Amino acid sequence: MNVKPLKETLRKYLDRRDLTKKFNKQIKLLSENFSYPSLNTEIIEPKEFRLYSFRIDRKYRAIFALTNEGEIEIIDINDHYQ
Repeated sequence: MNVKPLKETLRKYLDRRDLTKKFNKQIKLLSENFSYPSLNTEIIEPKEFRLYSFRIDRKYRAIFALTNEGEIEIIDINDHYQ
C-alpha cells in the first residue's frame, strides 16, 4: 500500500520528539502488512469514519485514513496518553 507524503507540521512534530526513525520503521511495516502485530492497528470510533491508528512507540500513535485511491494518509500524530 502506498503512503502519501507527510505534511510539514507532522514531520516537524516527529523531529522535535526524535521519533522520525521509529516512525519510518513503522510506516514501512504498515505499507507491507496492515495487520503487523507491533503496529497494534486499531479502528477508531465511530467506525463509519474509517479512521485508524497505529503505534509508533509505547507513547505515540499515528492516526490515518485509507483514501479512495487505496493510499494511506497520515492525519495526526499524538501522545496516546494525553
